[in-house]
Amino acid sequence: MKREEKNQLTRRRIMDSALAEFAQQGYGASSVNTICAAQGISKGIIYHYFDTKDGLYLACVGECFERLTEFLRTNSPVEGSVEAQLEGYFSARMEFFRTHPVYQSIFCEAVISPPAHLTAEIGDRKQAFDNLNIHILERLLQSLPLRPGVTMAEVVDTFRQFQDFINATERTQDFGLRDRRCKKALDILLYGVVAREDDRHV
Repeated sequence: MKREEKNQLTRRRIMDSALAEFAQQGYGASSVNTICAAQGISKGIIYHYFDTKDGLYLACVGECFERLTEFLRTNSPVEGSVEAQLEGYFSARMEFFRTHPVYQSIFCEAVISPPAHLTAEIGDRKQAFDNLNIHILERLLQSLPLRPGVTMAEVVDTFRQFQDFINATERTQDFGLRDRRCKKALDILLYGVVAREDDRHV
């Protein structure tokens, strides 16, 4: 086995063990010793690849958001009604976490209650995910007639505020419930609270 291949396999073993530990325990209660023991790897080897526990955690967060973002780019619908596209987007999110359950807890901690001293670094690692969400929202808005005096930029800014509010208040560990609330909040943002003409005939 070539040296580079061996290095990649070792790094993967460390990452798999760290993902499991951070997903189960969260950043604060996780232990590098446990990560070592699970794979029979010495601390020296871990610190050869990752300078600190923070660096290892950030690598796990980065992998989570990279894979989620790529999955959503590939699997979110780009055609159909706004409602169908929203449903498809949130269904794709749920499918990703059903297929890769280890990322769900890491995602929730990074979004809802990140370690305070790592907030900026986590923000950098989720930037592509945030940008994708804005891109999807802008695409949906292009098919909707905005009220006079309301710009797309203002809607996007309001959406960011919705996101911040939901992330600050939705501390539930029920990921499905949290996603349903996010979807409802986005629906209210797009359509308001007054019954639409179509709704009155249902």
